Amino acid sequence: MNITPTIRAELEQYLKQEGLTLSQFGQIAGMNRGMVSAIVTGNKSMSVNQLDLITEAMGLPEGYFYDLFIENFIIDHPPNMRRIEPFLFRCAELDKLDAIRRVVGAIMDNLLYSPKLFEIAESLFAQGRHAAALLLYESVAEAERYQHSERLAICQYRIFKIQISDDQSQNVRAAAVFEAFVERLDEIEQLDALKDLANVYRSLRKWDKVDEMAKKMRAKAEIQYSMKHQLNSRMYEESSKELSRPLFVYITYADLLCANVCEELGDYEGALHYTNAYSNLDWVRETDEDALHWMKLYLHWSKANILANKLLSGDVSVQHEYLNYIDVSSDAIQEDRVTQLLNIMTAANRYKLDVNDILKRFEAEIASLSQRPSSDDMYTQQVLPDYSALCGYELAYYYLNQGMYNDGFNHLFCSMVKAHILNNETYFINCMGLFVRFKAHAVPETKTEFYNLIEKVWLNNVEKSSNADRCE
Repeated sequence: MNITPTIRAELEQYLKQEGLTLSQFGQIAGMNRGMVSAIVTGNKSMSVNQLDLITEAMGLPEGYFYDLFIENFIIDHPPNMRRIEPFLFRCAELDKLDAIRRVVGAIMDNLLYSPKLFEIAESLFAQGRHAAALLLYESVAEAERYQHSERLAICQYRIFKIQISDDQSQNVRAAAVFEAFVERLDEIEQLDALKDLANVYRSLRKWDKVDEMAKKMRAKAEIQYSMKHQLNSRMYEESSKELSRPLFVYITYADLLCANVCEELGDYEGALHYTNAYSNLDWVRETDEDALHWMKLYLHWSKANILANKLLSGDVSVQHEYLNYIDVSSDAIQEDRVTQLLNIMTAANRYKLDVNDILKRFEAEIASLSQRPSSDDMYTQQVLPDYSALCGYELAYYYLNQGMYNDGFNHLFCSMVKAHILNNETYFINCMGLFVRFKAHAVPETKTEFYNLIEKVWLNNVEKSSNADRCE
C-alpha cells in the first residue's frame, strides 16, 4: 500500500538536508520558531498562507505542495471552510483548476456546503476568474439539480455567460440549456438574462428565438416598470440597481430587437412599426442623466434605422441622406458604424450600387473588422463578430463583382477566418462558393493562400474530432 507523504515530512527532511534549525528556517520564511515547531511536530494544522511561506522559503514553485495539502488536510477530514475557502481563492489565483476540482469533489457530497461554495463562486466571478468560478457553479448546480432553487438558476445563468464563446455551435447548446432556467431567476434579473439570450440567438441568426425572447422581456419589463412607479418604494429602487441599464430600456430594447427580426425577414413595414415604437419615448418618466443618455441613443438609432430600412427595402434615393445622417451624428460610435457599413454593403450588392467613394468614409471600420471587440456586453461580444464576418463577405462580394480582385480576395479570406473562429459553417461555405465563382481571376499566390487556409481548417477539425473521441 502506498503511503501518502506529508508536507511536514518534506519540511523536516529539507531542514536536515540544509542543516537549518527551526529558528533559522523561521527567519527565512518570516514565521516565528514556535509556529514552525508546531507545524513540524504536527501539533498545529497549517493554513494556505503558511504553506505558501514555507514553499517560498524552500525555493519551490508557488503551489508546489497544494496536492499534498489536499491529501493531508482536506480529503478524509471533516470539511473546514475556514481552511478551504482561502485555499480555493489561492488556487484560483494560480490557475490550479485540478486542485479546485479535487477539493470540490471531496466536500460536495454534503449539500450544506453548497451556499458557501456558491458565495465563493460569486466572488471569483466578480474578480473575473471565470474558469475557477465555473467549476464551483457546475458543482453547486449538479448538487442542487432537483432543488428548483433560485440559486440553481443563478448558477446556470453564470455558467451560460462563462461558456458563451466565439464558437457558435457551443453557444447554441449553452443557450438551449440555460433557457429552461430563466424564469426561476428573480423577476428583475430575468430582464438581463432574456436580453443576453436574445443577443446570443441574434448572433446565431435564430430569428424566431430572438422574437420570443424580446417579447418575453418586453412583457416582464412593462410589469416591472408599472410596479416601480406605482409602488415608488426605496426597496424597489434598490432591486432595480442590479440591472445593467435603466428599467425602461428593456422595453425599448425589445422593440429594437423585434425591428431587427422584421428587417432580417424582409418585413420592412413591421420593422418600421417597431422602430417608431422605440422612437416614441414620451411615456418615460425618468429624467436623470443616465436615462437622458439612453433616450438620446434611441432617438439616434431610430432615425438611422428608419433610413436603413428604406435603403434595404429598395429606396436607394435615401442612400446619401443615410450617409449624411450617420456622418454628422455625434452618437455614431464604433459599434454603430460596423452595422451601418453592413447595411450599405448589403444594399449595394442587392441593388447593384456603386459605393466606391462611400467606402473611403469607412476605411477605419473596414480595417477594424478583423479585430476582436472587448466587452462583457453580450451584443458587443457576440453580435458584432457575426456582423463583422458577414460584412467581410459582403465587401468581398462587392469588390469581386467590381473586378477589384485583390481587395475582394483579401476580404474573402478575412471573412473565412472569422467564420472558422465562429464555427459558422454557413458563412464558411458561402465564402468557399464565392471563391470558386471567381477562381479564374485568382493569381497562383492567392490560390495557394486559399488552399492553405482550407487545409488549416481541415486539420483543426480533425484535431477537434480526435480529442472528442478520446473524451468519450
